[in-house]
Amino acid sequence: MSILSQNIAEFHDYIRQVRRLSPHTCSNYARDLSKFLEFTNRDGLDSADAVHPAHLRRQVAELHRKGLGGKSIQRYLSAVRSLYTFLNRQRRSNSNPAVGIRPPKTPRKLPNTLDVDRVTQLLDFESDDWLSLRDKAMLELFYSSGLRLAELVGCNIDDLDLSDASIKVTGKGSKSRILPLGSYAISALKAWLKVRNDIPSADAQALFLSQRGNRIHPRSVQARLSKIAKWRGSDQQVHPHMLRHSFASHMLESSGDLRNIQELLGHADISTTQIYTHLDFQHLAKVYDSAHPRARKRRGEE
Repeated sequence: MSILSQNIAEFHDYIRQVRRLSPHTCSNYARDLSKFLEFTNRDGLDSADAVHPAHLRRQVAELHRKGLGGKSIQRYLSAVRSLYTFLNRQRRSNSNPAVGIRPPKTPRKLPNTLDVDRVTQLLDFESDDWLSLRDKAMLELFYSSGLRLAELVGCNIDDLDLSDASIKVTGKGSKSRILPLGSYAISALKAWLKVRNDIPSADAQALFLSQRGNRIHPRSVQARLSKIAKWRGSDQQVHPHMLRHSFASHMLESSGDLRNIQELLGHADISTTQIYTHLDFQHLAKVYDSAHPRARKRRGEE
């Protein structure tokens, strides 16, 4: 085992045991640093200080040629930068070759959303058994409060305050925030809780349970939503984040208050929230094209 591979193994222990990052984040770090180790092994770089910015620039160029997007390359560089920050603090290295290296720019992809009518079509279904009651509560909660998938799966019963119409969720970086609940979500959650308490459970705290009585898995939520969307006649592939995007887009259309939407979504940087202004502008542009007398093309005009 090379010195660098030892360093990476120690870094993995640090982010898991000391920083206690989520398994998903640790998995991303492991994947990116595995690529980094492949590059360094191939180039005969067996220690941290043997890697120079020029090596990383070549790696970035190669990843880009292979079709990796700017966002993925940015994550790769962030993983390498974090590794060297750890090594610097441990006095195992005196440099950080990833500092100042930027990924190639890629066009910003707008999120897919559902319009209000399609959301209504998706959510308005009869729930008469515990499985459909659970599914309806999950979907209403997604759209009511704009939760991420991991946030919904991590919700506990004690996080709910139905008398105050609110729920506490823990988002990225273990940051908690209190979110309002809409009346439809409250009604669906009350109906679910009536049967939830009668289900034998291995996790007494979990808000949403699987059919085996365990805390529901993210993949199960994705599969159930996809199945319900097809059943409700959707011609789109619907996923949990689409309901979060729809929540943000519809809130912005109605309120125009970007700062409050940033708080509701739990975005650390408002630039992340600003992508919804592009969606809102697209909507306004369509309205303009259909309504303004000078926007429509004249007859015979190409």
